[in-house]
Amino acid sequence: MDKKVLTRIVTGVALTITVFAAIVSGGVPLFIMTMLIIFFATKEYVMILRHKGFYPSLKVILFADAFFAILAYFGRFNMVSFAVTISSILAFGWVLFKGRQPYIANVATTILGFIYSGLFPLYLIFLRDIGSHPSYHYFIKTTTQYQGFGYLVLLFFSVIFTDTGCYYFGSKFGKHKLAPVISPNKTIEGAIGGTLSAVVCSFVIGYFIKLPWYHCVIVGILIAFFAQIGDLCESLIKRDAGVKDSGNVLPGHGGFLDRCDSYVFTLPVLYYYFQYFVLSNSTLVNFTSFIKGLW
Repeated sequence: MDKKVLTRIVTGVALTITVFAAIVSGGVPLFIMTMLIIFFATKEYVMILRHKGFYPSLKVILFADAFFAILAYFGRFNMVSFAVTISSILAFGWVLFKGRQPYIANVATTILGFIYSGLFPLYLIFLRDIGSHPSYHYFIKTTTQYQGFGYLVLLFFSVIFTDTGCYYFGSKFGKHKLAPVISPNKTIEGAIGGTLSAVVCSFVIGYFIKLPWYHCVIVGILIAFFAQIGDLCESLIKRDAGVKDSGNVLPGHGGFLDRCDSYVFTLPVLYYYFQYFVLSNSTLVNFTSFIKGLW
């Protein structure tokens, strides 16, 4: 076996085991793992943007990341908008007093940085503890905690099945390019295959966590769609900056952004779907009432 392939496999297996163990444990282990991912992903993001000629503030982004992380640890999701507001003001202040050209781009990329590589990954914690009491979710086991664990396991493996399905069906049947400018190797056939794989995985895991079949279908489609969008968006950033990999921390896999891109958008999207359409149907009822009112 080729040495590079072997290195890639070993790193991939080690990552999968580590992440899954943290998901199972929850609490402090999951928090520490998430913060490590955010730290390295943030540094990679800043280096990519500097290669483009932009200079987002690493200090401001890391401050915002820490602010978000504290809120996530104590389950204060209701204060996230406050943290985003303060961090955005700091981004403008940094450019005002210490920044350099291009000013607008530096403010914008700083704000994008703590949203993209800081806030979105923290939905790992929000989703794992979905529905738990904010003061006790690291000390007691509740039914909603086990629900959050099940939802996160479903998402974790469905993304893996999406990537695997995209690769297999794309290499075997791929003829029509999905995004030729951004990622020439991705095909429409691969995207369809990845979506079908995600839905199948969602059905299997959904059966064990007692998720209704129609939610399994919707969740599988959502995961496949946003996993592929996340992958393409990270490729877009790298291509625009003229960078091949986000980093070299992970042997055979590049950087943390390269490995986490499929989860960046799926985590928040699935959190809100489970929160407002699975755990509570009030949003669906209100929406249905609104549609009926239009008629």
